[in-house]
Amino acid sequence: MLKLDPLTPLKNIYFSLGSNLGNRFEYLQNAVNFLFEEVGSVVKISPLYETPALGFEGDPFLNCAVWLQTDLKPSKILKKILEIEKKMGRKRNVSNTYASRPIDIDIIFIDNLVIESEDLTVPHPEMEQRKFVLQPLAELNSQLVHPISQKSIIKLLSETMDESMLQKQSKWLGNPMKDYNISKYNYIAIEGNIGAGKTSLATKIANDFNSKLILERFKDNPFLPKFYEDAARYAFPLEMSFLADRYQQLVDDITQFDLFKESVIADYDVNKSLIFASITLPEEEYSLYKKLFYVMHKELPKPDVYIYLYQNTERLLENIKKRGRKYEQSIQVEYLQKLNTGYLEFIKNQHSDNIKIIDISEMDFLKNRADYLEILKKIIS
Repeated sequence: MLKLDPLTPLKNIYFSLGSNLGNRFEYLQNAVNFLFEEVGSVVKISPLYETPALGFEGDPFLNCAVWLQTDLKPSKILKKILEIEKKMGRKRNVSNTYASRPIDIDIIFIDNLVIESEDLTVPHPEMEQRKFVLQPLAELNSQLVHPISQKSIIKLLSETMDESMLQKQSKWLGNPMKDYNISKYNYIAIEGNIGAGKTSLATKIANDFNSKLILERFKDNPFLPKFYEDAARYAFPLEMSFLADRYQQLVDDITQFDLFKESVIADYDVNKSLIFASITLPEEEYSLYKKLFYVMHKELPKPDVYIYLYQNTERLLENIKKRGRKYEQSIQVEYLQKLNTGYLEFIKNQHSDNIKIIDISEMDFLKNRADYLEILKKIIS
């Protein structure tokens, strides 16, 4: 499992959806659900419009636009929507003539990208002649600008030659994100062994749910590479520097809570300081360390939910090797096993129902969205 770069922005994808066969509303809702499950998080769904069939004789369509965010490549997005259409009974017309269909999913925009390939053209080449595309897009995000013409969606809508009559519907599609909403938690701490995927998962959830993200600043610690070379010599200064830095970071980020964010998600919990110190420090130093820890942290807020990501040692070593931090390559199996024991011992002694252990040894939540959604279900359950 490769590390997800916390600074990598998600792509904004705008889809146009339509149906004119069977239970049109149900087809559109199922399509939105599949897009969420297979492609990415649903930011917003436009109102529904009933529109006449364009270019052929057929029953009227229900149309809408959907705004998603995803880390998938454009070619992968296209592959996914074709699979969804096929799963929902859509049979593509090889002659390229218009016909009735249970579902139609078109990619209109992918950020401001311009793509011209054999399989995919973005922006959609016919969007400017389709009022049933422009009107929902305008309501979805009026700030959209066509990357080629540099005209706003509102401008394109006012200039379109399509004079079709659109009837706005009173019924709205539901956003499947609501079934995975983590907003009931103000503060989530995600923990796990070295290489378990804490940062990747915390970053992904924060991106999806517009949460404030707190990432441990281990890269800036000058003692960490030295510790892996000479643990006995550098264990105490390492743990003391982590203690001070974690405390300062949480004071800065949690006590000054960003009211425009729905929640705070951290890729560590303050108690990891005690867990690591109990393994790396001799008894006398650990006793002193504990006193300092409890004095410093007694006033800090505790997480509403504590998630421990369990991975077997083989997977941990594989992840550590893949992410390629030179100073980590000498980590021994015994050290990882001691850390896992330390975490589980800590969890066992908490007597709290806000702790959840999630075994992700057989999961890949970065490549497999179903695994990611399964983890979200376990967090909110």
